[in-house]
Amino acid sequence: MVDNNNHEPMVEMFVFETSQLMDELEETLINSEKESGFNSTIDEIFRIMHTVKGSAAMMMYDNISSLAHSIEDLFFYLREEKPDNVDASSITDMVLDGVDFIKNEVSKIQNGLDSEDSADELIEKINEFLESLKAENPKGEAQDSKIETKTKQQYYISSKGACESGGNYRYEAHLKFTDGCEMENIRAFSVIHDLKEIGDVLYFYPENVIEDEEASEIIKKEGFKIEFRTDLNLEEVRDRLNHTLFLDKLEVYLKNDDFIEEFENMDNIKEEGLEEKDLKEENSKEKNEIILDDLEGEEKKESKKEDNKDKKELQEKSDRKSTASRSVASGKQSVISVNITKLDSLMDLVGELVISVAMVTQNPELKGLPLNNFYKAARQLNKITNELQDVVMSIRMVPLAGTFHKMNRIVRDMSKKLNKSVELEIVGEETEVDKNIIERISDPLIHLIRNSIDHGIEEVEERKKKGKDPVGKLVLEAKNAGGDVWIIIKDDGRGLDREKILAKARENGLIDKPEEELTDKEIYSFIFKPGFSTKDNISEFSGRGVGMDIVMKNIETVGGTAYVDSKPGEGTTISIKFPLTLAIIDGITVKVGESRYTIPTISIKESFKVKNEAIIVDEKGNEMIMVRGEAYPVLRLHKYYKINTEITDIKDGIVVMVENDYRTYCIFADALLGEQQVVVKALPKYVENAKGIAGCTLLGDGSISLILDISKLMN
Repeated sequence: MVDNNNHEPMVEMFVFETSQLMDELEETLINSEKESGFNSTIDEIFRIMHTVKGSAAMMMYDNISSLAHSIEDLFFYLREEKPDNVDASSITDMVLDGVDFIKNEVSKIQNGLDSEDSADELIEKINEFLESLKAENPKGEAQDSKIETKTKQQYYISSKGACESGGNYRYEAHLKFTDGCEMENIRAFSVIHDLKEIGDVLYFYPENVIEDEEASEIIKKEGFKIEFRTDLNLEEVRDRLNHTLFLDKLEVYLKNDDFIEEFENMDNIKEEGLEEKDLKEENSKEKNEIILDDLEGEEKKESKKEDNKDKKELQEKSDRKSTASRSVASGKQSVISVNITKLDSLMDLVGELVISVAMVTQNPELKGLPLNNFYKAARQLNKITNELQDVVMSIRMVPLAGTFHKMNRIVRDMSKKLNKSVELEIVGEETEVDKNIIERISDPLIHLIRNSIDHGIEEVEERKKKGKDPVGKLVLEAKNAGGDVWIIIKDDGRGLDREKILAKARENGLIDKPEEELTDKEIYSFIFKPGFSTKDNISEFSGRGVGMDIVMKNIETVGGTAYVDSKPGEGTTISIKFPLTLAIIDGITVKVGESRYTIPTISIKESFKVKNEAIIVDEKGNEMIMVRGEAYPVLRLHKYYKINTEITDIKDGIVVMVENDYRTYCIFADALLGEQQVVVKALPKYVENAKGIAGCTLLGDGSISLILDISKLMN
């Protein structure tokens, strides 16, 4: 096993590439299962497992490499033999178990733990399945040997030239990697390791690819050259080498002691077309082809015709591949991977810049001075700063596609275990949000999806009795609305039982006002309370009363809110709203005495001066204000935080109406100071548990404003 401390960049690259490949494989497998076969994806699956096997072996993670090798063997058999009556679902289950194992091991490696769990049980299961396939489909190996004489003799080797090497082919390959791929020496080592599995490596240059510090530079400038001997024909060798990651250019030569003949595969993704030798050379078969001595004359002619036909087909295939490769490569060349910590640092610096600009342009000492040129320059500085801030924020934005597609696996596994048929529809996967937010909403989404399938969608027979489509539909949608992102989870199941939820809320003492005043949305929102569950039986997935409250807490940590709507017999819709980013938010700053507070704009419904509105005080001293026939509780910030202020009459100050989680109330402050973007700073540890405070920010005049946490204030 590789030493993680001594090879940190290698480990980081291995973790990144393997994680990407496992996500890609998982999605490919699930799509293949839906199509009831692997015909269109088998090459892609084989390529992924071949790559993982090579890179894991290179890093000496033998358990991952062995498992990948067994899966590769299975798909090699499926690709070559095309057996009948293949159970795609069973294969998908086995390979997904393998994906889970590899993901778990990669996670350990990423966290600096030893990757030592055994994959023997999984490997044995896959091998047994492969043997059973071979037993059920005894296509003769004799048939293969007959076909081999006709199909694999595109490049004939004379018995005279091949006697010393036992009929093996000798090749020389030149590989050039994509510019900027980094760690070229490691990639070359992976090629060496891969070729050792199919034959003998005779020579390679640079010779010491791992320990020689200059090896990477040599490979970067001159490419990597390797000479080897194998039983595979040229087509198979090219196919194997083409699986190498970040390969830009490949040239393969077939050699022996008496002659050297050049065959090229110029999949150069920067140049147009596929370069090939002049057809005139092919016409001189005496020079360019050496035929086995014992072939009959008619077989020679037939072989020549087949050879020309194969080459023509290969040319057309290569032209198409080259065109596709160029389009893919052009995308790769315009994208680089950047460590997220660097983006965090960049965002912090931009935040400091925003604060510094505000401190300069809003300096109190400038008030009343005729500084027209200064203010003109300040406006330009503000414009550029805002543009820079937008660009940096856009760099951190990541599409939700990756997170959404992971839900396919959750839906598949849940459906099989619960004997339900569910189809997942994904809408708006291209919607982008801050990477930090994506990491925090993944778990809540998983739980909500599981909940919809377990609680909401009925079993097939029940749906048929209700006249519904036997296949339940689950929609996962994302969309932008202003500066916010909405994620909507909608199912067409049985819906929420209003009376059952109300009875459970009553039993748990969650109702704090007359039941007849509760709206449907308020009643449905009780499902997010700790310990709340309406399910009578505890299952693997639900019934313990934990989970939905954690979902709400995770959503609130990203400044979001969740809403529930349901129609009995028709389904349930859960909508989550959260800001695009957590680093910089829009807020309204209010004044209370000498203190400043910022209220996130996302939570504000309206602000107004109290004139003729009725003020109500109950027997406990709690204030309420009547607005358009509705009564809302009033929170006086100066009382809540014990701040001295001269403005205590509600008619002299300002009232800000805020909303969170279907609840609305009014905040009373001295005055509004204005709206601005603020950079969110974490509170120091000794005040991090302050009531109703989410963070702090620096204002333009250098003073500190505390950012209010509306949900905590409500509680």
